[in-house]
Amino acid sequence: MWFSKPAEETLAELHSDAAQGLSGQEAASRLQQDGANKLTAQKKKPVLALFFAQLQDTLIYVLFGAVVITIAMGEYIDGAIILLVIILNAVLGVIQEVKAGSAIDALRDLSAPKALVKRDGAVSEIASEQIVRGDILVLEAGRFVAADVRLLESANLQIEESALTGESVPSEKDATAELQDEHLPLGDQTNMAFMSTVVTYGRGLGVVVATGMSTEVGKIAHIINEEKEEKTPLEKRLDELGKSLGKIAIGICIVMFGLAWLRGMDLADNFLTAVSLAVASIPEGLAAIVAVVLSIGVTRMARRKAIIKKLPAVETLGSVTVVCSDKTGTLTQNKMTVVSYFDLTENEMELGEGNHEPSDGALFLAKAMILCSDATFADGKGTGDPTEIALLLFGDKLGIDRSKLANEAARKDELPFDSDRKLMSTIQEENGKLTAFTKGAIDNLIARCTRVQHQGAPIDLTDEHKKAFKTATEKMSAKALRTLAVAYKPVETGIDHAAIENELILIGMVGMIDPPRPEVKRSINNARQAGVTTVMITGDHKDTAFAIARDLGIAENKEQAVTGSELKKRKEEDRTHPLTNYRVFARVSPEHKVKIVRAFKSEGHIVAMTGDGVNDAPSLNTADIGVAMGVTGTDVARNAAHMILADDNFATIIAAIEQGRNIYNNIKKSVVFLLASNVGEVIAMVLAIMIGLPAPLMATQLLWINLLTDTLPAIALGMDPGDPDVMKQAPRSPDESFFAHGAKQRIIVGGIAIGLLTIMAFWFGYYEHGVSPYDKNIPTNIHEYARSMAFMTIICSQLFYAFTFRHSVKSVFSIGVFSNKYLTGAVALGLALQLLVMATPFMQRAFRLQLLDLQGWIYAIGLGLVPVVLSEIIKLFKRTKINRGAHRG
Repeated sequence: MWFSKPAEETLAELHSDAAQGLSGQEAASRLQQDGANKLTAQKKKPVLALFFAQLQDTLIYVLFGAVVITIAMGEYIDGAIILLVIILNAVLGVIQEVKAGSAIDALRDLSAPKALVKRDGAVSEIASEQIVRGDILVLEAGRFVAADVRLLESANLQIEESALTGESVPSEKDATAELQDEHLPLGDQTNMAFMSTVVTYGRGLGVVVATGMSTEVGKIAHIINEEKEEKTPLEKRLDELGKSLGKIAIGICIVMFGLAWLRGMDLADNFLTAVSLAVASIPEGLAAIVAVVLSIGVTRMARRKAIIKKLPAVETLGSVTVVCSDKTGTLTQNKMTVVSYFDLTENEMELGEGNHEPSDGALFLAKAMILCSDATFADGKGTGDPTEIALLLFGDKLGIDRSKLANEAARKDELPFDSDRKLMSTIQEENGKLTAFTKGAIDNLIARCTRVQHQGAPIDLTDEHKKAFKTATEKMSAKALRTLAVAYKPVETGIDHAAIENELILIGMVGMIDPPRPEVKRSINNARQAGVTTVMITGDHKDTAFAIARDLGIAENKEQAVTGSELKKRKEEDRTHPLTNYRVFARVSPEHKVKIVRAFKSEGHIVAMTGDGVNDAPSLNTADIGVAMGVTGTDVARNAAHMILADDNFATIIAAIEQGRNIYNNIKKSVVFLLASNVGEVIAMVLAIMIGLPAPLMATQLLWINLLTDTLPAIALGMDPGDPDVMKQAPRSPDESFFAHGAKQRIIVGGIAIGLLTIMAFWFGYYEHGVSPYDKNIPTNIHEYARSMAFMTIICSQLFYAFTFRHSVKSVFSIGVFSNKYLTGAVALGLALQLLVMATPFMQRAFRLQLLDLQGWIYAIGLGLVPVVLSEIIKLFKRTKINRGAHRG
């Protein structure tokens, strides 16, 4: 704990000297011993190893089996298509992994600038990688801090640490501060400076206490390296489905071959049919369909300013139950803003969205604040302290012309802010007269005032006036506003620095805060209605964080807020107040953020974490969905995240969750449709053989059916327009099966219906020619006609049945039969291709088919519509049951 040790003890422990620094020889020795001052990443896997890792998946193993079997059967085109799907999926996975591995590289770039170091008694500029423990670093405005430093000297030193701590304004540093609390958050370690932060004001001198991976930024890199990637809910479900399908395919082979053997059928032909059916039972196009649907989702989300880095992350968004959001720059605007002011004339005034007519007192207050400021702001860009920029914008809001004011009141002298006085003063000349303006904390300033401005003139400052200012300060503090006061005095004679800040006339004070983004409150409310809890995690102070959280509707009382120090003091076994009960986590370190995310995950939540700073990178990496800010976010945060918001808008996350839910629903529609169709094929084949019929479909016909239904209709279902009511439902459980909410029933009922209808059509093909399928010596052309009937019926059944999968309860007619133009086109194209196969002599011979007569066409199409009618009847019963339940409620 370097911050708790005196500077002299730190120097002695590091064998360094503040005046001389290290010798060149000693520095070289330490560099050899400790290594370069840079961040290191894990050894990267070669691209080939990443490629083979993508193939280690159960569904991929099943598809490899299908490739081998189809090629062995002579179906080389089918085998090549399945193999192409496998390779394409693996290549996409490798590309995503290579991109994701760049988080540490961005951290390394962040810590790379040169540094001023004192060695052998002389100051020189060296590469930051050469800095070692014990080096004396010179800190000055505009420079990055090259390592973790215990400050030895500080003169008005302010350092921008928002990337590490999440605080909106630069931290004031004090080398002489004596800090004892060993659980002190980084933001409160005022005698320390940290690698990758930026000096914004003043100067300092410090001794390096940690370099490279031992720094606070290095610890973040460690966390990123150690975090193991987990499978998304979709990947887990597909893995389970792959295992089930593999077992089913083997089971079908055994059952079919066994039945054929028991019945004394030709084993060679039936083995081919059994294997074909096993291949047909596996939806080979599933992997490609999932990839296509996710890719379409990614494109749609990019149009809505949400950029997805990893395809399965799209679906995971739909399962999110908790959004852990950083405060600064995510829930808030990351710019200090004056929201209220106080003077004796008007008392406290709130600044609303629109301009209001200010009093003369308010204009004088704003004028004093502007003149006593070093910041600039023009064309939407500001330089200087964020607090002072807020004062300039305060003046703009009241209608003050700052350019005109600067010309009329020229600065003649100033007393810069320092940490002892905690005041800043300027002397302006206006109309030939000199006036001193002094700003600072109200407690410091009011002690130096003897009078107060009231209705345009100074009056004596009484105890009543002081009490009024104290009450106003307490009110502003209760809202977590930062207060700043200003006073003035005429300068009658020559400028005397010692006397300027005494006997002042108090004008008033302002209250400022980093305000919430205007759209965030509505988004949090929408998320709550969708069953998604929002949690604030920030490096800022507890009071400020809770005030924003209460305003946004994240937390209701202060018991729901906790600090990092309080978390450290908690016992791990404390179950009375689990971490997941809190809604605001303030003054937390990167390690705390990871711990909080893991706590929610351990209770079964799917967690999205938003952030923009270096300090957010580990938790972004740990969360199920890491969401980085694209505009204000650091490269480190963007690279560690799964999703990037191009507009830094919290509302975009909620829109992305809605999109994720619809994408999962569409994938589920495709999967259930494929399985229902394949179950229909299996039932038709197994039932036919069990009741002693010839096989109603041949091996090549089975593969054609699979090719037709596994592609266009399934992909079209994946492109279905979103359900407008999807955000009125509770989040989906990560353990929920594909077969939940009636999907299993639809697969079984649909599969049985399709299988029985296929058998009926097969039987009708014989009946139409006046023979029974049990007769002996049936001519080949009649066998082919019967199979053509079964072939056409099963294709019609599956294609028409696809329309019913668009919603599990709503009628296809209420949704609109043609509202999914892709599905309409897919079914039309499927029927056209089927007609081509049926009517073209070459294709007829290849598939051993006969052209149907008019009665056969009517029968095949009529039977094909039966599953649709059956589905509509079941949906009607479901809607009636739901309406009755709602009426009773």
